[in-house]
Amino acid sequence: MDKAFIIDEDRKRRLGFEEVIFGASKSVALLSDLLKDYVEKNKNVLVTKLQAKKAKVLLKTFKTAFYDEESEIFMLSHIEISKDTSAKIGIVSAGSSDIGVANEAFYTLEYMGIKSRIIHDVGVAGLHRLLDKLEILKTFDILIIVAGFEGALPTVVGGLLPQPIIAVPTSVGYGTAKDGETALRAMLASCANGITVVNIDNGYGAAMSAFRMLKLIEK
Repeated sequence: MDKAFIIDEDRKRRLGFEEVIFGASKSVALLSDLLKDYVEKNKNVLVTKLQAKKAKVLLKTFKTAFYDEESEIFMLSHIEISKDTSAKIGIVSAGSSDIGVANEAFYTLEYMGIKSRIIHDVGVAGLHRLLDKLEILKTFDILIIVAGFEGALPTVVGGLLPQPIIAVPTSVGYGTAKDGETALRAMLASCANGITVVNIDNGYGAAMSAFRMLKLIEK
């Protein structure tokens, strides 16, 4: 029987980054086989949306692996970026309920070798908290804005700051928030010019968008 997976060995050459594994829909057995393949090749790999139950099993086999339960991010090895490196990407979360998605973006960027900084809990319900952080936010090349409920924060930030803004709607909120659909539609309909919007809870996608932009800036 053929393997149920084929690692995209050429992705690094084509795109500048390795293949990433989406863990939510894969079995522990398949994930284990995939990870063993990477270990044999002496490569690190990032797994996104990996449920804690699966991660607990995998961590018993892969002793040097790293797992963050809030973001559901798993790596074969976790190499922290030097504290002396300046953060080029700011990740802004509207509320504490958005931390998991913000962390997903943070750890994805760290895996890609890019330092970022998370600024938590500056949603529009307390606009003064955002205004207090404006001088810090001006120092980043790119901003990732994570928000649920009505999803207004990216529009507000987009009206105040000039950097590229990547908006991430989260599945946070009551009733008509509809698991992030309201925030997604609000961000897509934003009156702040030039905002980029990724899918609901897609911190990984936002990080990779920022990575592509940053590489172009550096080039």
